Amino acid sequence: MELEHKTKSCWEIFRDDEHMQDMDALAARYVDFLTRCKTERETIHYVEERLSAAGFEDYIGADQCFRSFRDKTIFIARKGRKPLSQGFRLVGAHADTPRLDLKQHPLYEDLGMGMAKTHYYGGIRKYQWLARPLSLHGVVVKADGEKVNVVIGEDPSDPVLSIIDLLPHLAYKQVEKKVTDAFEAEKLNILMGHSLSFSDGEDGEVTTSVKLKVLELLNEKYGIVEADLFSAEMHIVPAGPARYVGLDKSVIGGYGQDDRSCVFLALEAFLNAPDPEYAQVVLFYDKEEIGSEGSTGAKSLFFEYCMEDLIEAWEPSAKLSRVMMAGRALSTDVHAAIDPDYQDVHEKLNSAYLGFGPCFCKFTGHRGKVGANDAHPEFVAWLRGILGEAGVPWQMAELGKVDLGGGGTVAKFLAVYGMDVIDFGPPVLSMHSPFELTSKADIYATELAFRTFLKN
Repeated sequence: MELEHKTKSCWEIFRDDEHMQDMDALAARYVDFLTRCKTERETIHYVEERLSAAGFEDYIGADQCFRSFRDKTIFIARKGRKPLSQGFRLVGAHADTPRLDLKQHPLYEDLGMGMAKTHYYGGIRKYQWLARPLSLHGVVVKADGEKVNVVIGEDPSDPVLSIIDLLPHLAYKQVEKKVTDAFEAEKLNILMGHSLSFSDGEDGEVTTSVKLKVLELLNEKYGIVEADLFSAEMHIVPAGPARYVGLDKSVIGGYGQDDRSCVFLALEAFLNAPDPEYAQVVLFYDKEEIGSEGSTGAKSLFFEYCMEDLIEAWEPSAKLSRVMMAGRALSTDVHAAIDPDYQDVHEKLNSAYLGFGPCFCKFTGHRGKVGANDAHPEFVAWLRGILGEAGVPWQMAELGKVDLGGGGTVAKFLAVYGMDVIDFGPPVLSMHSPFELTSKADIYATELAFRTFLKN
């Protein structure tokens, strides 16, 4: 027994050829996933496709089953050898990520340009969205119920969108302001077009309109009109694929890794952990970035309703309360990795380091642990034991210095049922930015950790 604890780098642990090949293969699938799935609906559709291909049924009651709701949240379950009343292993993550949403009256024209108004979603740093290629992803539901999926800016032949930034020559007053004052939400407006639509009036005069040209192009491609935007969800997200970062391709850069990294890795681990001792449940939520509200967020009763149906199908004599209290859960969300340039906002002894494996966060919340789920030491010890036995690296950290901020996850909404739960996920740099960074080694180690937990 070593008296002193020393955390090892994943690169040191996984340096043999077999691990490196598996790591590279997982990273390639992950980069493809990040490139394809930039909204909640796209993510849940991806999950459904993978589950159906693996033989899961869209019916709660089958031994391998799933149920999605509103195309934004999904419940997945696999029967274990032990009855449900003896417990289950749950991995929960959220599929939403910070972005810009088009307002319900978005389109207007000014100074010969067609523009669109936005309302940001979640905790963004507004200046990071200026002067960069952006794409439009969403769904439009027409008055007759027809649903139209929209994606503009991802195909190499597509145009992209952008938010105009102020040139430095005229920004002297702007740069003297606080960041919160210098960049106004109402100025995060999207450049949609610049050419004119021409129409002949009854008096022979020609009317021109940039806004009408934008609407004509949307109608030509998608068959929609301006009123259809009232019943639409239109998201502005970074354009382009996820990429490897660094000369050694050791870092993965892409939009939405908080928390779609955990969605992807939980799904991968789940599909790689068949025939479990205990029942397995995987739960992907929506709305975490805005407080887990709404019918598809963690505060909803969707999970509870699904568990009631699962108990009725698998073990009708079991009580919901007993089943829930016997559960063990990972609230899988990313953690803030310490940044070499901003070490002063972290307490280095209790920080997460890139490349040292997934991170346990015993509590989140802010300042005096307000709003936190504080995991019980018995559960932490059990997790240490199973990961140590499996040889999976991990680390433990807090979210920055005590008085400098904080954050929250869905853990506390699972804890209300009495189950053991802790936050656990890979470290991320540039979190909530349009281009987040994760270590390829951490991604690999996290999948192994999820798999160990689900099958143990």
